[in-house]
Amino acid sequence: MAAGFKTVEPLEYYRRFLKENCRPDGRELGEFRTTTVNIGSIGTADGSSLVKLGNTTVICGIKAEFGAPPTDAPDKGYVVPNVDLSPLCSWRFRSGPPGEEAQVASQFIADVIENSQVIQKEDLCISPGKLAWVLYCDLICLNHDGNILDACTFALLAALKNVQLPEVTINEETALAEVNLKKKSYLNIRTHPVATSFAVFDDTLLIVDPTEEEENLATGTLTVVMDEEGKLCCLHKPGGSGLTGAKLQDCMSRAVTRHKEVKKLMDEVFKSMKPK
Repeated sequence: MAAGFKTVEPLEYYRRFLKENCRPDGRELGEFRTTTVNIGSIGTADGSSLVKLGNTTVICGIKAEFGAPPTDAPDKGYVVPNVDLSPLCSWRFRSGPPGEEAQVASQFIADVIENSQVIQKEDLCISPGKLAWVLYCDLICLNHDGNILDACTFALLAALKNVQLPEVTINEETALAEVNLKKKSYLNIRTHPVATSFAVFDDTLLIVDPTEEEENLATGTLTVVMDEEGKLCCLHKPGGSGLTGAKLQDCMSRAVTRHKEVKKLMDEVFKSMKPK
């Protein structure tokens, strides 16, 4: 009976749960799904991670290559993110060029990198005007069950912390790069941006970490990115219901709490991987 009602009137079905301050999957309105992270998942990448947020699963692989620094910034390298939403992760996506949602997600990740200064591009310069590192960050969604932006942001941060780059020097006589694979160093991660997403129901009710079904029924969504100092790095709101100042402040407060949870989880994972 309940399954039939959910099929015919999905929004009303959800409203009956929301009135009791809970959701059909058993979570409270402010409760996140179980979050896990695995580091170094791809042996052929220079840095990688696998993040699961409930059923939503994203894997991030980073490859480092040489490139010429930009002419307008000869002392900087590049960070090139790309989010791939293939038919593998959801029936909604098709093969071929990236769709609108994938392009929006890629731009969001690029904005987070730029605004948070998670790594300074000057750190990627090997020889000013001659050689710099280019970090290609491929984020592939394996299972899309909502809240893809939180999962992608977490996967990117974890993969960046896993990257080790070899020492590179320029031979003055030959002007060629010499790579010392025996001497590698981690990237200098300057901030730890964490995304927290919300769905708005009936223009007033806020729920965190929405599933795909909840995103489809919601009247709006909002993603807040904060760093460890409580600074706002990015705010993403693609249309939908407007939010009052008080509601927005509530979202930012919850995002600060979520940052502490994610940072603690990531620290524990990296600590467990260090040789004793």
